[in-house]
Amino acid sequence: MSDSFPQRIVCLTEEPTEVLYALGEEHRIVGISGFTVRPARARREKPKVSAFTSAKIGEILALQPDLVIGFSDIQADIARELIKAGVEVWISNHRSVDGILAYIRRLGAMVGAHEKAHAYAQQAEAHLATIRAAAAALPRRPRVYFEEWDEPLITGIRWVAELVTIAGGDDIFPELAREPLAKQRILASGDPVIARKPDIIFGSWCGKRFRPEKVAARPGWDAMPAVRDGALHEVKSPIILQPGPAALFDGVSAMHRIIADWAARG
Repeated sequence: MSDSFPQRIVCLTEEPTEVLYALGEEHRIVGISGFTVRPARARREKPKVSAFTSAKIGEILALQPDLVIGFSDIQADIARELIKAGVEVWISNHRSVDGILAYIRRLGAMVGAHEKAHAYAQQAEAHLATIRAAAAALPRRPRVYFEEWDEPLITGIRWVAELVTIAGGDDIFPELAREPLAKQRILASGDPVIARKPDIIFGSWCGKRFRPEKVAARPGWDAMPAVRDGALHEVKSPIILQPGPAALFDGVSAMHRIIADWAARG
């Protein structure tokens, strides 16, 4: 019986690559994002044909993909070029924890691996439940500021804020987390952060190293508990800023460990 599902997939972002490898469907992938780090073997096995806002259209077309998978409005121009060239493109736009779980199941169904994808999503749900239960047992919850970028200041996107909550903290900008676009989550200054007095600051500067000493040196920030107590922590971008499995497993776990340590110090 022939396989009628996509045989030659190009992944323009990291999360479809991670999901397909996790499902044992990596043989379908013929090209990946240059930012891919999970799993590590993908970088050795697959040609890198895109960044996030740009792609090597000619190289992608030379791979003769029967499906290209991307993420968000930011990749609209790449998708348009490929569609005009006759390529089938799926651009997902999920922004929440539930959205990530649905994405895993949907992607699995698209390659004929619905049952494996459902089981994998259930593993993620079970992990989140374990973290949520551990967080509920903590003696106190910190106020958390998650910084996605530093120039300008950009607060965390929705799935990040939701994972902060699951991990045991309270995101200090819940009203901004619902905004899907980064430009809608820009802070004009650091004053709102100072006013909301975070106990912990998480930094994940989307591909560049977080510099806690630079954050601590911002005018007026020395007054907030997080800076006063040295509670400034990096969460690596690949495990939190990609709307895929990494955030649901490693990202939330990393934040929970830091929050639990903070809570235990009393």
